[in-house]
Parts: sequence; C-alpha cells; structure tokens
Amino acid sequence: MNIPLYNLIMVGEKMTFADNNLHEKNGVVFWDKNNTYIGVDVNIGEGTVILPFCIVEGDTVIGKNCTIGANTHLIDMKIGDNVHIRHTVAEKSFIDDGCVVGPFAQIRPNTKLAKGVKIGNFVEVKQSVIGENSKANHLSYVGDAIIGNDVNIGCGTITVNYDGKNKHTTTIEDGVFVGCNANLIAPVTIGKNATVAAGSTISKNVPPNALAVARAKQDNKEGWVAPKNRG
Repeated sequence: MNIPLYNLIMVGEKMTFADNNLHEKNGVVFWDKNNTYIGVDVNIGEGTVILPFCIVEGDTVIGKNCTIGANTHLIDMKIGDNVHIRHTVAEKSFIDDGCVVGPFAQIRPNTKLAKGVKIGNFVEVKQSVIGENSKANHLSYVGDAIIGNDVNIGCGTITVNYDGKNKHTTTIEDGVFVGCNANLIAPVTIGKNATVAAGSTISKNVPPNALAVARAKQDNKEGWVAPKNRG
C-alpha cells in the first residue's frame, strides 16, 4: 500500500511528516520519496541527498550538500554542510561541516563533533566534545569526554566514565594517539601529543609528549603444549 508522506500520523507517537515534494522543490534529492520520512519542522539544505528508509524528525537542521545514508534516524539534530552519515542513530547533538559518521554509529545527546571529525563503524559517542579532524573509526565508546584536535582514538578504546554511582570526565588534548583496546579510567587527562600504547589501562594522568604503557609483561612458557594436543 502506498502511504502518502504528507500529514502522516504515526500510531502511538503522533508524528506528522511533511510532503517530500516540497523539499525536492528546494533542491533536496531523494532516492525513494515513498520510503523516506521527514518531519514537518525539519530544514534541509540544497543539494543534500537522502537515501531510503531514513527518518528525520523534531527540530532537525541539515546543511547543504550532505548525504544522509539509508536507515539513518535523526532526532533534533543540527548538521552542517558536506556531512556524510550512514546507518546511524543521532539525537540532540551538533555535527559540524565535513564530518563523516557511520556506518552503524550512535550519537547520543549533548555531543558536539567539530569540523572534519570521523566517527566510524560501531562507535558510540555520548555527551562529548570532539575537536577538529579527530577520529574514532572502529568499535569504541566515547562518553563524557573532552577531546582535542587531531586525536586518534584506536579500535576498541573505552572511556571508562562510570564508577557505579557517578560519571567522570576523560580529557584528551590535541594530537594524542590512543592505541587499540585502551581503557581510559576517568577522571583522567591525556596530555598534548602523548601516546597511549595499545592494550593499556590508564588510570593516572599522562604528561604531554609521553608514551604511556600500562599492561602486563608478556611471559612465554617455551615447550609447553596444551593438554588437548598432547599425545
């Protein structure tokens, strides 16, 4: 059944969607107007492309020449120009010009991504500020963090922000490189241009320009054979 997109009321949530033809007249490109749902209060800039099965609702503003990929859900978002988002849920946050988000990312409320930030697959960001050209490309959780410019957050990095009662802040200054599978136990500060070695659990502040290594020493037992492989 072909359901008209104008005056569409979602049962239970009472969400009203606009006529996508009006956005199209203003220069928005839809791959499939009949399977894309845009709220009546949403503003979209000229040249932006919306792929199928997207839901954009609330007080959302999308800039010019963006690409909003399939199956993305945006709620009360402010998005700049030339932003590319794929398979993402994002709510009550700000994404500045030139950011790339997704696939399969979650941007939770009170997050600010500065210009050129990259948030990759299976990354969750919550109540954090991430500076220009910083990136968290894979499988990470960034919560209650203040991150500077040109920071690399390695695959599997976690900001350990919750002690069971209170939330704490992780501060990562400009130029920091965080290796894969690092745990940053807040409150903690990683100083400017420092490096956190892969596999480290950081519970103390790291000075600027330092290398922080916090992991057990490897111990190889030569000649040992697992019982299941013994003759």
